Amino acid sequence: MQFTAAQIAELLHGEVDGDPQVMVNDLAKIEEARSGTLTFLANPKYTEFLYTTGASIAIVERGFKATRELPKRLTLIRVADPRMAFTQLLERNDQLRYEKKGVEQPSFVSPSAKLGKNVYVGAFSYIGDDVVLEDGVKVFPSCFIGDGTRIGPDTRIHAGVRIYHQSRIGARCVVHSGAVIGADGFGFVPNAEGVYEKMPQVGNVILEDGVEIGANTTVDRATIGHTIIRQGTKLDNLVQIGHNAEIGKHNVIVAQAGIAGSTVVGDHNQIGGQVGIAGHLVVGHGVRIAAQSGIGSDIADGATVQGSPAFDIGPYKRSYVGFRKLPDLLRRVDQLEKELAALRKGRGEGA
Repeated sequence: MQFTAAQIAELLHGEVDGDPQVMVNDLAKIEEARSGTLTFLANPKYTEFLYTTGASIAIVERGFKATRELPKRLTLIRVADPRMAFTQLLERNDQLRYEKKGVEQPSFVSPSAKLGKNVYVGAFSYIGDDVVLEDGVKVFPSCFIGDGTRIGPDTRIHAGVRIYHQSRIGARCVVHSGAVIGADGFGFVPNAEGVYEKMPQVGNVILEDGVEIGANTTVDRATIGHTIIRQGTKLDNLVQIGHNAEIGKHNVIVAQAGIAGSTVVGDHNQIGGQVGIAGHLVVGHGVRIAAQSGIGSDIADGATVQGSPAFDIGPYKRSYVGFRKLPDLLRRVDQLEKELAALRKGRGEGA
């Protein structure tokens, strides 16, 4: 789609400095921009690129003053905060990219499913019995939505997602390709002969409003009750959430982290990549866990930990300094032992 400088300025509450009717149809970095694109200048170290950019429109700070002649084809839009204004345009561009509606064929939508206004179902998708897709839901091609699942308004389910039966997904969520929501939790019980028998997993998964699930991430259904990801939490790609876990509000959990079953994670935590958290633990609020840490016990509110097993990051860093010195210390000990043996031999204290 194309937009004029005047239309963009109106959206951003900015002022046009140049041709209000110049058109753009794409966004670009300032050093790579070409004719027909829009860029922005927020960091002063990129100012030089403004004088050579090929962009048709550039968003600048309201008080920006050129120190030499700008390209004649360049129109400026002056705003209070260029970075925030460009972010708004990225969000709008993202919305337009996914602005689809209707049911593509071939696909299957159960007669008992209920679809709200402006819903989109991409080709080769399956929408099961008694599914509810509320207004503005977008289900992209080759998705499976199991029986009895409910998906809230304006949620986006990307291509190739699998959502098992009875899942509950809130409003404005994003589930990326390859994610699996509601597969069986890892529940097996050994019988008298030591053979593992499967324990049925009859609970479900709940994703509250504003949750984002990364590509190829898995959230297992509860044995009984719910596995819950609460409001605003963001899971990166390749994250594993075990059955009956409860993840609080506004957490960020980075790629390849795994949280075992029945663990409760509080709010506003930052969990680094490849972190492993054992089951049946409690992680408090405002916790930070460094990458590759192993968590085997509860963590108090506000703690920052690292290591495996993890402990407070201050002592960990001091311990790591000592660990790095170990080879040198071992050489010195070996040398001291040799010198001590020589002294003993000289005094006739040998074996």
